[in-house]
Amino acid sequence: MKAIVVSDQAAGTAGMKLVDHPLPEAAGNDVLVEVHASGFTTGELDWDGTWTDRLGRDRTPSVPGHEVAGVVSALGYGTRGLSVGQRVFGLTDWTRDGTLAEYVAVEARNLAPLPGDIDFTVGASLPISGLTAWQGLFVYGRIQVGQTVLVHGAAGGVGSIVTQLAREAGAYVIGTGRAGDRQTALDLGAHEFVDPQQDSLADVGEVDLVFDIFGGELQKQSASLVRAGGTLVTIAGPAETRPADGLAIDFVVEADRAQLGEIAQRVRDGRLRTIIGNVASIDDAVAAFNPTERVKGKTIILVRG
Repeated sequence: MKAIVVSDQAAGTAGMKLVDHPLPEAAGNDVLVEVHASGFTTGELDWDGTWTDRLGRDRTPSVPGHEVAGVVSALGYGTRGLSVGQRVFGLTDWTRDGTLAEYVAVEARNLAPLPGDIDFTVGASLPISGLTAWQGLFVYGRIQVGQTVLVHGAAGGVGSIVTQLAREAGAYVIGTGRAGDRQTALDLGAHEFVDPQQDSLADVGEVDLVFDIFGGELQKQSASLVRAGGTLVTIAGPAETRPADGLAIDFVVEADRAQLGEIAQRVRDGRLRTIIGNVASIDDAVAAFNPTERVKGKTIILVRG
């Protein structure tokens, strides 16, 4: 099968190659998915699981990509809950070959049915950003109606979904980002927008929840804004700065079928949308991941169609 592989961490996305790669097999409780669309984040190239297996052994050349939308083509022994021919989407394992290929083997529990009225391109853009936003807000942040939420990168892949979900949950949403992202963030549901490069973050005042994706100095400034009993949620690794009288929670996103279903339903209802930038074929994937200009939105690879 065709697949994109990486072998050299230092080379980054420039070291990606389109090759003929062995077809994966569906182990027990797996499904083999015929990939129609794949999502990829460049941050994967910094993850240990991209380069080594669960025992720390080198597994290169490895296939990156952990977001998939496609069709079940085979079931592993004992697999239940899904059927051959079913449209699915989801998040694949961190330490196994990923979705930038014509087929991928995935644990069935990591996938959810993809409704027929959601395009594969949209389906592949949802798992990481959607699950990260959902878990950060509802599982770890325990967002409540009437709370004030500060969302960093409010027009980005994760932040845009956090903004929409927080607004729907009845929160007052303050988004941050570059000046050029202001209108996008407001259109997505932010009540206010702050550009930390031009505006003072301190002027935001106290908030109940901070959703941090950057860490560093911005996280430090944000921690001081969390009111007593509030929470700073971050995906940028262990929090270097904690709120004076609140919680700091860092987490790694996990696959969850029920949560994927909630996200898909909101897309169908028109309550949630993702920002998709470049869409390219697998033959043009390497070039798509090495653009000469900044691309707004997620790059999706159409493996079929």
